[in-house]
Amino acid sequence: MSTKITVLESRGVEYIDRVVQLSGWVRTRRDSKAGFSFVELNDGTSLGNIQIIVPQSLSNYDSVIKLVTPGASILVEGLVKKSPAQGQLTEVEASRIELIGESDSASYPLQKKGHSLEFLRSISHLRVRTNTFGAVARIRNTVSYSIHRFFQEHGFIYVHTPIITASDCEGAGQMFRVTSLDLSNLPKDDVGKIDYSKDFFGKSSYLTVSGQLNVESYCVGLGRVYTFGPTFRAENSNTSRHAAEFWMIEPEIAFCELSENMSWAEKFLKRLISDTLNERHEDIEFFNRTDSTLIETLNHVVESDFVRLSYTDAVSILEKCGKKFEFKVTWGIDLQSEHERFLTEEHFKSPVILYDYPRTIKPFYMRLNDDGKTVRAMDVLVPKVGEIIGGSEREYRLDLLEERMKEQKLEMEAYNWYADLRKYGSVPHSGFGLGLERALMFITGISNIRDVIPFPRTPGNCEF
Repeated sequence: MSTKITVLESRGVEYIDRVVQLSGWVRTRRDSKAGFSFVELNDGTSLGNIQIIVPQSLSNYDSVIKLVTPGASILVEGLVKKSPAQGQLTEVEASRIELIGESDSASYPLQKKGHSLEFLRSISHLRVRTNTFGAVARIRNTVSYSIHRFFQEHGFIYVHTPIITASDCEGAGQMFRVTSLDLSNLPKDDVGKIDYSKDFFGKSSYLTVSGQLNVESYCVGLGRVYTFGPTFRAENSNTSRHAAEFWMIEPEIAFCELSENMSWAEKFLKRLISDTLNERHEDIEFFNRTDSTLIETLNHVVESDFVRLSYTDAVSILEKCGKKFEFKVTWGIDLQSEHERFLTEEHFKSPVILYDYPRTIKPFYMRLNDDGKTVRAMDVLVPKVGEIIGGSEREYRLDLLEERMKEQKLEMEAYNWYADLRKYGSVPHSGFGLGLERALMFITGISNIRDVIPFPRTPGNCEF
């Protein structure tokens, strides 16, 4: 009797000399004049395939083998044997083969040749069957699981924050509107503006750009919390680092000041990378073939003590370094990727946590320092990418929070509930955000965000 196993399991020595059953999709088939065919089978559980040897002596060989083409799904039963070929431990000698689903070999787009990432984006529903996107999917899964493990092991409570909101966390206004109004017959108020009181929620509503404000309310009741979900940004940007839909991890910690927040962020990032290196080594090695320094960089981040540097000191270093940057460095600017990478790759040769940024370039909720010029913000910078985590100690003093909200011309009424958190048992608290896709780009070395999310949403593109 056969044992049903995965391709990943069949590639290990523990199943040698056992009869097994495998199911998956055909990558390639090669027919030999010696009386058998070689079929490369993959089921998504590993980067590598298992080679199936299909003898012509099978009763249905002639009728089935011609349909075993790339993309077809098959079931195979056979004996796992030690492989004499280099580069593989095992192979399976089939005693039964069954066609599950045919593949139109003439039109199947994933033939045995190289395909550009741009072409594969046009077939996002099929690209996961390639080595690159199969590896990305497995690493994405491992990183997501590692995120939950890290927080659960440290006593954090997972909170589901709303996707539809009336608040703009970042104050940038780049939000997707949610409405049930008839766009061909919009209700108007007395001055001719759209009357959103007639809308589904009775007010203007949007897809969230962040779960932070909502999760803060749970932080000041539960202590340590985190949210992990989709967020949206209506930013008309076609750069390789921006998507309209992406996933954010946002922990929030009560009775926590900026220094401790930095320690949490460093420990968290190291955990995600080390889990991936330990649990997805074959997939990481695959990406290391393209970027030969990838594994070295990841290990370096895990093993380094992150440098902590004030924004002011960073600007001083950049001004004096003698390097000509595309964007001029002066105190008060939002540092660019080239500046951040110089600090991590050339000056310190280490990950860096910058802190105490100018108040004018940061959101209203960040705690104001005593100098009145800076806020207790932090950014974690890593080689090759620059900023990968952003966070801050939150402003928990009501008068200063309201001052900052007025400064940024926010509608105070929309944030009344947020201000309430400062009226009833307010405490110092801190948190940070990590974009899952940004982390995956760093971990895999893939340079375009469109290639680390299953179905990318970008300006002009909402396919699949």
